[in-house]
Amino acid sequence: MKTHDFWYDLPEELIAQTPLQQRDSSRLMVLDKLTGQVSHKHFYDIIDYLNPGDCLVMNDSRVLPARLLGNRPTGGAVELLLLRDLGDKKWECLAKPGRKCLEGQTLEFGNGELTATVIQVLEDGNRVVEFYYDGIFLEVLDRLGKMPLPPYIKAELQDRERYQTVYSKEVGSAAAPTAGLHFTEELLGKIRAKGVKTAFVTLHVGLGTFRPVKADQISEHHMHSELCMLNEQTAQILNETRQNGGRIICVGTTSCRTLESLVQPDGTFCAGSKWTEIFIYPGYTFRAMDGLITNFHLPESTLVMLVSAFAGRENVLSAYKEAVREKYRFFSFGDAMTIL
Repeated sequence: MKTHDFWYDLPEELIAQTPLQQRDSSRLMVLDKLTGQVSHKHFYDIIDYLNPGDCLVMNDSRVLPARLLGNRPTGGAVELLLLRDLGDKKWECLAKPGRKCLEGQTLEFGNGELTATVIQVLEDGNRVVEFYYDGIFLEVLDRLGKMPLPPYIKAELQDRERYQTVYSKEVGSAAAPTAGLHFTEELLGKIRAKGVKTAFVTLHVGLGTFRPVKADQISEHHMHSELCMLNEQTAQILNETRQNGGRIICVGTTSCRTLESLVQPDGTFCAGSKWTEIFIYPGYTFRAMDGLITNFHLPESTLVMLVSAFAGRENVLSAYKEAVREKYRFFSFGDAMTIL
């Protein structure tokens, strides 16, 4: 299949720039993956589509305030985006302006509270930097860092927590698992009271999420690597759900990619972790997921391809066209879709 097979036309004004005041008041498109039929609801109606015995699987990764604004020795501005913790105070980073961040250069942030030395320039242009600071790095980062919002969001985020899910816990993502942004504690309480189980996995979202597919044939695209984890408690809940005939419904493509990466050949689950490069596109056979709650994704993105693998390309593109006609809000701070 060609990358262009997953193109759709999106007016720029439909790209949501700010989150809604109330998380669960966003709109919800419900897509029947067999018939392609859609209906229009609000996110708080999601409870009507969940049955007792089902299990919602959520990614509890928490976004690092990973964007650091500082200066080079010349006084020129520099920006680092932390991508991966390499240990020993070293991080792989995206640097701007990259051509001026040379090996051996020292960078300064927060009036010297945090400094960094560029120790390696990688083949893809990313930098490996070593940080120097007093105290605990995450606390320093919390003071000095900014949220690494996607490039299509131009507005300044007023409340950092609106780019975190209410259940986020494990710090390590460079971007939010945005399908979960619609849930409130109150809504989750009602869902659990209905007899729906909730379980958590962890996948630290990398910046590759936003990288466009440049290959003409999608089979030639190479996915970025992300760390995903599934604990013993979640494995047990998932196995019980399957044994009792319940559905496993993933909140977001990151939860889906985690389960599909870690599911056993017989469809059962064991605790484990791995670096996954799983690329899900039409033709893929799902072994773990029965339903998906997700946002609306960029044209020609790997995420549109994943959703199309689950619900059918024609069904998905037709639903997206209707979402455009109905003026849904798109992308990270936008509205949601559930596919069942």
